[in-house]
Amino acid sequence: MEPESAVTTCYRHPKVESHVRCTRCDRYICPGCMREAAVGHQCVECVKEGAKSIRQARTAFGGRISAVPAVTYALIGLNVLAYLAELLRSSVEGRFAMLGAGLTDSDGNHYLWDTAHSSFYRPEGVVAGEWYRLLTGAFLHSSPAEGTFGIAHIVMNMFVLWNIGRIVEVQLGRVRYLALYLLSALGGSVLVLLIAPGDQTVGASGAIFGIGAAYYVMARRLGTDMSSVNRFMAGLLIWLLISAGITSWQGHLGGLLAGGLVTAAYAYAPRGPRRALVQAAVCGGLLLLLVVLVVLKVSALRTGAV
Repeated sequence: MEPESAVTTCYRHPKVESHVRCTRCDRYICPGCMREAAVGHQCVECVKEGAKSIRQARTAFGGRISAVPAVTYALIGLNVLAYLAELLRSSVEGRFAMLGAGLTDSDGNHYLWDTAHSSFYRPEGVVAGEWYRLLTGAFLHSSPAEGTFGIAHIVMNMFVLWNIGRIVEVQLGRVRYLALYLLSALGGSVLVLLIAPGDQTVGASGAIFGIGAAYYVMARRLGTDMSSVNRFMAGLLIWLLISAGITSWQGHLGGLLAGGLVTAAYAYAPRGPRRALVQAAVCGGLLLLLVVLVVLKVSALRTGAV
């Protein structure tokens, strides 16, 4: 009878001779499976198990730390693609009819309202049940075919989003940042609907103003040097005043207020296991409030009580 072999092999690679044990599970591991530990070496599986038990680092606002602002890049991409689609559709048909979400529909009616045929606002768009327009409008921008801003509109918005959005996203984390952007955009659309339902407005400006408000609130919360932040906010507020005679100041103000409220919840929610719940509750409450306001306004517009 042959004596039992004393050669030990790696538990993951049985054909590889090994003489080192994992300090955690005590199994033999080969050089390819060794991972340096505080004492000795650990195997790949033990390293993975250990990583699960380590609490992941978070920012001061509860977001996961990430060096790549992927959401900002994605939002810029969506806005640019929507703008190019507007231009393409315009050049092909001479009008905007992007699957019901363009600046005009197949009959030539404007994005939200058509005021030319009635003493009060003839229901269209949101009032007709197309509530998605409150959000899709934040991804559309005026073009040369429509007059007004043209390419300057989207360039200005995307420039601010590129410079400020990346900073805000890194601090908030991707999920909180996306919620901030969408709620700010929605807040801007809702304030336009409430105050000036006859205005034909599109653009990401409401969301941009919301991110600007977040930038300010975050800087105050972190105790950073406010000089550059104050200059940025002064420019933003000046543009808000100037826009009163050019474009939709209501959308800018709505985005600013919504963004400030959401970020205040992010910044000042008490630390602990319930922080994310408190932040989500504030976002959910704001969304519910906006929906209720839209329902009431749409009901009034449908009955002509405006």
